[in-house]
Amino acid sequence: MERIVTNKVVKLMSKKINWVIWLFLIVLWNYGFPQATPFEDVIVAVFLSILFIIIQLLQSRYLKKSSSRSKFD
Repeated sequence: MERIVTNKVVKLMSKKINWVIWLFLIVLWNYGFPQATPFEDVIVAVFLSILFIIIQLLQSRYLKKSSSRSKFD
C-alpha cells in the first residue's frame, strides 16, 4: 500500500515539474522571439506539448518497470 501511495506522489510531482518546465519554455519562446507570429507561437506550443506527452509516457513506463522490479522487497 505504501509503495502505491509513493508511486502516485512521484507521478503527481513529475507531472507538476513537467508542466512548470513546459510553461517556462513557452515564456522563454515568447520573450526570446517577440517578432514571432501567432501561428508560430501555436506551432511551438503544440510541439512542446507533444514532446512533454512523450516524456510523461516514458516516465510512467519507467515508474511501472521500477515498481515491478521491487515486488519482493
